[in-house]
Amino acid sequence: MRPSYRLAAAAASLALGATGLLTTGTAHAAPHPTAHLAGTSCSLSRLPLPDPTCQPGAYNPDVTQATIGSTICVSGWTKTVRPPVSYTTPLKIRQIGEYGYSDTNTADYEEDHLVPLELGGAPRDPKNLWPEPRYGDEPAQSKDSVENRLKTAVCGGEVTLDAARSAIATDWTTALSKLGLG
Repeated sequence: MRPSYRLAAAAASLALGATGLLTTGTAHAAPHPTAHLAGTSCSLSRLPLPDPTCQPGAYNPDVTQATIGSTICVSGWTKTVRPPVSYTTPLKIRQIGEYGYSDTNTADYEEDHLVPLELGGAPRDPKNLWPEPRYGDEPAQSKDSVENRLKTAVCGGEVTLDAARSAIATDWTTALSKLGLG
């Protein structure tokens, strides 16, 4: 683990510990028994997808079909727009609480862009970021191959940017088949 990530993880753990939200043990997505009493507002019922009322997805206005050749289809472009962990870790901590996850270990979640940066998702919009579990039948890393295939299809002219964005925002688990790519 890179030192900057270790520092961010340590800071997040301290913050969670100070608020009484840090738990230990095996990762699981079951809601905490008092989750809704504590004011959470996002449902776990659609896992491995986020609650669409909390995270419907959002787009980067600089990325359009006309600009893909100078944005998403340029190698390394996502590094230029990816938000720092100093932004995503506090958001992840807040959203873990909003979802009512009983496992509050930040390392067990990826603060994921529903519409990925590779398809011009909004980098910092909380409507496009959510704490996706790194465990279960469809863990966070399962979505990565879908994101990569969709980017390749968009940049190769197989599908439009709008079609790829819509498919992944609706249901990333069926996006490739919906577009005839898998």
